[in-house]
Amino acid sequence: MKALGFYGTLAIEFFIKGKEIYINEMAPRPHNSGHYTIEGCFTSQFERHIRVICGLPLGITDLIAETYMYNLLGQHMDKCLTWLKEMPATSHVHLYGKKESRENRKMGHVTFVKSTEEDRNIFKEKVLKN
Repeated sequence: MKALGFYGTLAIEFFIKGKEIYINEMAPRPHNSGHYTIEGCFTSQFERHIRVICGLPLGITDLIAETYMYNLLGQHMDKCLTWLKEMPATSHVHLYGKKESRENRKMGHVTFVKSTEEDRNIFKEKVLKN
């Protein structure tokens, strides 16, 4: 961290292939792979971040219930906005407010907490399927 001149939270996304490690992304924030914790855990990664800064107890990160998260890419946005009218109460949509939507650009995510497989399959069929 000192070599980078960086202080604070730094998420590093990497992949391991055989004995090789590939760094994909570095970001000065909690990583989006943990966004499911917003609704799915007793204490989210964002709340834990603030708790650390403030010297507070970390809080438990246990799952509240079985949780699934799906990324929304640019090509999903029109279908997702239509699906919002019929989305089940077990789903939570997070749009990131990006001005430009383009194919394969992450525009948001949907989290399902304590959902049925049928609800998730409807979402996948109506929104994620090309």
